[in-house]
Amino acid sequence: MNHLRGAVTVVFLLGNLALWGVPISLLGIVKRLLPGGRIRQSVTRILVFLADKWVGGNDRIFAARLDTKWDIEGIESLDANGHYLIMSNHVSWVDIVALQHAFRHHVAFLRFFLKQELIWFPIIGQACWAVDFPFMKRYSAEYLEKHPEKRGTDLETTRRACAKYRFIPFAMLNFLEGTRFTKAKHAEQKSPYRHLLRPRTGGVAFVIASLGDQLDAVIDVTLAYPRGDVTMWEFLTNRVPRITIRAKRLEVSPEFKTAAITEPGPAREHFKSWLQSVWTAKDAELDALQTLRN
Repeated sequence: MNHLRGAVTVVFLLGNLALWGVPISLLGIVKRLLPGGRIRQSVTRILVFLADKWVGGNDRIFAARLDTKWDIEGIESLDANGHYLIMSNHVSWVDIVALQHAFRHHVAFLRFFLKQELIWFPIIGQACWAVDFPFMKRYSAEYLEKHPEKRGTDLETTRRACAKYRFIPFAMLNFLEGTRFTKAKHAEQKSPYRHLLRPRTGGVAFVIASLGDQLDAVIDVTLAYPRGDVTMWEFLTNRVPRITIRAKRLEVSPEFKTAAITEPGPAREHFKSWLQSVWTAKDAELDALQTLRN
C-alpha cells in the first residue's frame, strides 16, 4: 500500500513539475537571449515567482499525501528581502525538499550549488539553470593531478555567483560536508564528529568574503530524521514520521568578511577553527535530538 501511495505521489509531483518547470525552462532560454538590464531583471523576477509556485505546489502535494510532522524552530525572525548564507548538514536528497519547505517565504527563493552534470537532468536541470542556480564542475583527484590548471574552478564559480546576487535578496544554501553523510564516508574521513563529515571551508569562505557587509546573517541549520538517515522513496511512501529542523543565527567576525579567509594565512586558519566549533556544536545538538529520532 505504501508503494502505491508513493507512486501516486510521484505522478502528482511530475504533473506539478510539468506545470511550472516547462514554462520556467522555456522562459530561461528567452532570458539568455535578452541583453542585460531592466528587462532581463524583470524576466528573472518572473522566473523566481514561477519557481516559488513550483515549490509551493510540491508542498501542497506533500501536505495532502503524507503524514510527516514538521518540527521547525529558529526561522521566525528572518526577512524575505534579506541576504543570507544558510549552512546545513547533509543527510539525504530529502534535505533539499525539507529546507525549501522550511524557509519558503521566510527568506528569498532558496538556491544551492549543483553538480554541473545535473544541468542535463530533464526539466529540473534546465529550470534551475533558468533561475540562476550556480553549477559546479567537479574534478577527480586523478584528473587534477594531470590538469592542475583546473584547480580552483569551483571557487571561481562561487565568486561569479556571489557577484550576481550581491544587490538582490538572496538565500544561498551550502552543504558544508560537500556530500551526503554515510557511515562509509565517515570512516574513510576519520571524522572527529559522531554524526557529521568534516566541513569543507573553500566554497563557504568565498561566499562570505565576496558578499562582505551585504551579508545580513549566516544561518546554521541542523537536520535530523527519525532513523538518522532516510531515502527519498521512504519519504514519498509516507515512512518518515518526523523531520526536525533547527536554525540559528551565527555571529560572523568582521575579519571573515574579507578576502583574507580565501588565502593561506592566519585569517583562513581562524575561519577554519570557527567552522569546526560550529560543527562541534551541531554534533552535540544532533546528540540532543536523538530522542526525536526514535
